[in-house]
Amino acid sequence: MNMLAHWHLPPTPQDAAIARVSGQALSRFAAARGPLKLRVTDAEQMEPIELPAGAVALLMEILEAMAAGRGVTIIPENAELSTVQAAEVLNVSRPFLIKLLEDGNIPHRKVGKHRRVRMEDVMSYKAAIDNEREAVLDQLAADAQDQDMGYGSK
Repeated sequence: MNMLAHWHLPPTPQDAAIARVSGQALSRFAAARGPLKLRVTDAEQMEPIELPAGAVALLMEILEAMAAGRGVTIIPENAELSTVQAAEVLNVSRPFLIKLLEDGNIPHRKVGKHRRVRMEDVMSYKAAIDNEREAVLDQLAADAQDQDMGYGSK
């Protein structure tokens, strides 16, 4: 990926424990959904740092993922991905992604013989597919309830 992307392996158990404690402590202050001023101490120095609300929310999500033992990848929305990278984000094979691109399901551009896909287009496609999947599951659950397949109250 480009230099603006950051990828971190799954945390060690010790880092996951630190993330859990830090996330719990930070959550008390992050609930206000506004900027947050932190005081960073290192040896004998103390320096206040103000974080915008968006950065606080992102930090909370990172700590939550780390506490659960998951690795984290941060990619700016305006980043352009290769087909391999886009396939990894969608958790699909590269040939499947190429078919999506050729069918016009995800916008892309060609640079020489290589395709480039914007991260925001990949995420829009993912959100649309997730919404469609959820709607189908809701319909299946409703059909099961209508047919009294064990979902009704007794």
